[in-house]
Amino acid sequence: MQLSRKALVRAVLAAAVLAAGGAASGQTSQDLQIRALAATCANCHGTEGKAVQGEAMPQLAGLPKDYLVAQMQAFRDGKRPATVMHQLAKGYSNEQIEAISAYLAARK
Repeated sequence: MQLSRKALVRAVLAAAVLAAGGAASGQTSQDLQIRALAATCANCHGTEGKAVQGEAMPQLAGLPKDYLVAQMQAFRDGKRPATVMHQLAKGYSNEQIEAISAYLAARK
């Protein structure tokens, strides 16, 4: 059985909510959704955007929000070359890119 993209996103969000402790952590549903979106970056860029030192992937945590937004939009729009980021970025709206960028920029 293959999940649709929408069903897959919902499953990832649900898993992230459970992993984060849900309401017990005092976070709102919107906070958890943003955290789950940002968690998709962890496979390559490290948990909460904190890359493993010495790895090829850059750390995203603490970078300026406007810089992150510009880079994600450039990947999405095909203006910045990439191996996989251009494909991943196509799945995000401007609002999601803004939210992910703000979340990662706030991490130190």
